[in-house]
Order: sequence, then structure tokens, then C-alpha cells
Amino acid sequence: MKSILYATDYSESSIAALKYAHQMSVGLNAKLWVIHVFESPSAMQTRARIPFPNREQDTYEKHNEKLEAFCKEHLGGNLETNNISVEAIMDKSAVDGIISKAEELQSLLIITGMNSTSTLRRLIMGSTARGLVEKAPYPVLTIPEDSTYTPIKTIVYASDFQQEDLDALCKLATIAKPLEAKIKVVHICPSEKTVFDVEQTERKEKIDKHVKYDNVALEILYSDDIFNELKTYYKKTNADIIGMLERENTSLAADLFYRNLLKKMKSYGKIPIMSFNAKNYGKFHL
Repeated sequence: MKSILYATDYSESSIAALKYAHQMSVGLNAKLWVIHVFESPSAMQTRARIPFPNREQDTYEKHNEKLEAFCKEHLGGNLETNNISVEAIMDKSAVDGIISKAEELQSLLIITGMNSTSTLRRLIMGSTARGLVEKAPYPVLTIPEDSTYTPIKTIVYASDFQQEDLDALCKLATIAKPLEAKIKVVHICPSEKTVFDVEQTERKEKIDKHVKYDNVALEILYSDDIFNELKTYYKKTNADIIGMLERENTSLAADLFYRNLLKKMKSYGKIPIMSFNAKNYGKFHL
């Protein structure tokens, strides 16, 4: 059975993401795994030089109980009936613990909350969400803390027509298809550049060849303020999610520009963003 992995730190900002993850798992007919990663009590014991014998099992049990209580408080009902499993995971790194569980489950995607109360959106999303986006071999959906789930009907994917985009779109289609959601691929060009009709047709044909999903559209926009143009397009299309490709660090001007756009969208903090790591989508897996 398909699975979605949701990671929580029990914070207020993670509650909206839990509700969002649950509703999305229902729409995708997927099992929802709710996890929390904690550090080994023995590691804390070593640092504090205070003996805590037989603490690990107790800590597992307490965290599992806390996870169950967290889910019941905010989702209600029986976890098994709601197709939810909870698991406390011990790891010195929250990011590594989450990714390890996602790999074990072969998760469709990872969902986590997006820290707010700004300070540039907690230095662009918070360390755990940022680490997941940089390292996870699965799409990572970050949810702003004031988000309310509505059935996902439109997903905007911001593309600059790199090879990795096609693979990311293939993955995105496996999420959009059971939701019957439209994927709108949008490419925003500077005003002085022109994408001719024949080029647009060729790019759409390339998408259709590699992405086995009928409900995909392509639109070319022109603006010298790409960040605000993308926000406007998101609102105009009543999109529910923006998908973007997370590039590896290079000195290429195009990559630097695109990473800056992605950083701006994350710091904006009002849009659920599904991030795909380019290093996992560099070759076609078709």
C-alpha cells in the first residue's frame, strides 16, 4: 500500500501539517505514518554525566504515547480506522531518521510543517525541513502553519526546462493522478526574451512523451519580476501547491537565479511547496 510520511516536533506550527497530511493521505488512499525522531537517552546521559539506566525503552514508549495523543487530539477518532500508524524513532539526526524511515516505507512523499514567526521564516523553513529538501530522495511537501487543506485540484510546477524537470514531473504525476489534479507547468521568461510558438509546442510534446498523465498544461509567461509573477499566477489559477526543483549548488548564473527564486518562495511562507531534489532526478527512470 502507498504511504505518506509525516514528521512532527509537536510544535504549534506542525499541527496544520498533520491535518493536511491526513486529508491528503485519504485523497491518495495511502497509509499515513506519523513519526517523531528523538535523540538517544544514552547520548544525553553521556553529555550530562548523569546515569539513566534502562531509559531507552521507556523513552520509546513515552514518545509513542505522545504521538498517539497528538494525533487523537488534532485528528480525533481511532488511529487504525483512520489508517494512521505512529512511530517514535531514535536517531541523533532528525533528518537522517526521517529519511531512513521514508526509505524503509518507500514513501510517496514526506510532509512536514514550515516554521513561521519569520526571522526570514526561521532562516528559510527551519533546519529539519531544509535538511530534508536537501537530502531526501522523495518529494518533500512543506506546509505553512496557517494552511487549511482543501481538495487538491491544481498544482503549479515552476520550470526552467532542465532535464531533471521531466523526471520530477513524472513523480509529481503519480501524486496528481489519484487526486485528479491538474498540473500547470509554468515557465517565466524575462520580458526581453521570446519563446516562439514552435519552441513551446516542442517543449509540450517533450513533456507529453515522458509524463504519462493527460492533465498537464504548459504556459509561458513574461516578466522581469519572476517572484511576484509566480505569486500572481498561483493566485490566479487557484493553485493548491507549487512544485519546484531544488538545484545543487553551482556557480552557473541560471542555477543561482533559480535557487534565489526558490528561496524567496520559501521565505514567503504562505504557499505549500513540494520540493524535488535535482540530484535524484538527473536521469530518466522510464
